[in-house]
Amino acid sequence: MIKYCLAIFMLPLIVATGCNVKGNAESKTKKAISLPVIGLVKKDTVLHQTYVAEIQALENVEIRAKIPGFIDKILVDEGQTVTKGQLLFSIENAEYQTQLKKATAALANMRAEARTAELEMQRVKILVDKNVIAKTEYELAEARLHAAQAKVNEAASQEEDARIRLTFTYIRSPFNGIIDRIPFKAGSLVTEGNLLTTVSNLDAIYAYFNVSENEYLRYRQQKKQKMDEVMLLLADGTHYPHTGHVETMESEFDENTGSIAFRARFPNPEKLLKHGATGKVSLTTNVEGALMVPQKAVFEIQDKNYVFLMGKDHKVKMTNIVPKTRVNDYIIIQSGLTEGDTIVYEGIQQIRDGATIQPIVAPKDSLIAMKN
Repeated sequence: MIKYCLAIFMLPLIVATGCNVKGNAESKTKKAISLPVIGLVKKDTVLHQTYVAEIQALENVEIRAKIPGFIDKILVDEGQTVTKGQLLFSIENAEYQTQLKKATAALANMRAEARTAELEMQRVKILVDKNVIAKTEYELAEARLHAAQAKVNEAASQEEDARIRLTFTYIRSPFNGIIDRIPFKAGSLVTEGNLLTTVSNLDAIYAYFNVSENEYLRYRQQKKQKMDEVMLLLADGTHYPHTGHVETMESEFDENTGSIAFRARFPNPEKLLKHGATGKVSLTTNVEGALMVPQKAVFEIQDKNYVFLMGKDHKVKMTNIVPKTRVNDYIIIQSGLTEGDTIVYEGIQQIRDGATIQPIVAPKDSLIAMKN
């Protein structure tokens, strides 16, 4: 009777043990998550890096009043195309004409006084030569002539100043360009320095953008290969139809950002680009033997970058990497990975270090687009 009881009690234990073994097996099977992986291959690639650009006109000059007065005429309109030397504004000049006449008259008077002093010196010289008067009289006459000539020079300078101020009443365009807003109207009183308008030469434009020191060095290495062509992406996301070229760069790096400013020039035959517009410049550079991984495969812990490196047994290992540069959605690796390594491409948030996965080779069109 006791044997039967033991058998009855043992049976549930065996069944329970069997269920636990089966559950552990199923648990282990569930741990092998199916995730896409990629094998890393070194390739030569062309990088298209974009930078926020500040667009400026080839020439952009503020036209300001050089003298006070009332605006007599406005001879152009906002947005009008003008040519070099074209009259834009005129300021009432009756007062300045009067000042010029006074200065001219004063100059004539000083010249007459100088002529009188010259004749007096000649007369004194004759008398000195005949020993009629002392030689000191001649020296005094000569000094009076020099003083009169100095007054002539001063009067001539004042006349020239009056003449120049009169020319300031006629305001002309310094170059071919387009007129900006005109804040004052005819009859307005302006003072010296008031902004009348702005003229922009839009035959071409400059695009200024900042690059890092590493990118600058890479650009300098490839400059001999004529890798100075740049493209411009407009604010609405469309591509500007004309190619630009890097012309120059600043002489020093910004100590706060560690970047240096480049200047690219773009033709602007349709006058589409305006001074002060925004856009993005795309700079093309070559990288030989690049080992690139998608940024989605990388995660960060305490300012360090990691990927999940898969071993032959399909176990993943959290591996530290050192990025060389970031390009759009990809990272070029400096150290930590080698060609032939296989990393988890997607789903890194679902696994931990040491986990076993079921690898799925990612399709080619999802891998990094690298050009030979």
